[in-house]
Amino acid sequence: MIMVLRPNVKPRVNLKMGELASRPRLEDSSPRIIEHPSDLIVSKGEPATLNCKAEGRPTPIIEWYKDGERVETDKEDPRSHRMLLPSGSLFFLRIVHGRRSKPDEGVYVCVARNYLGEAVSRNASLEVASK
Repeated sequence: MIMVLRPNVKPRVNLKMGELASRPRLEDSSPRIIEHPSDLIVSKGEPATLNCKAEGRPTPIIEWYKDGERVETDKEDPRSHRMLLPSGSLFFLRIVHGRRSKPDEGVYVCVARNYLGEAVSRNASLEVASK
């Protein structure tokens, strides 16, 4: 049996109408912060939220840093009073503030990462209101 190949002939593909049109192909992209956190002044013991939203493909993972140190949330420590919300925002069940220890007061940034890179939000300060 002899096969004859014709270099100028393109293979035919039969597709049903709309088969590919309903699945647009999206390209991967590095993270981009689309909502930056804002400065907050909160009373001791009250709840608070520092907002952060990012986009990218694949969906970026968001981490928070306070004064340069990574913030532990309930995902790492179930007893934590800080929660990382699905949107990427950082929620405080209650602001902790004492005479010697002020674990929540400081400057925060959120960092969004995927395999293509990272994006860092603007700084946001969280201050505890004085009575």
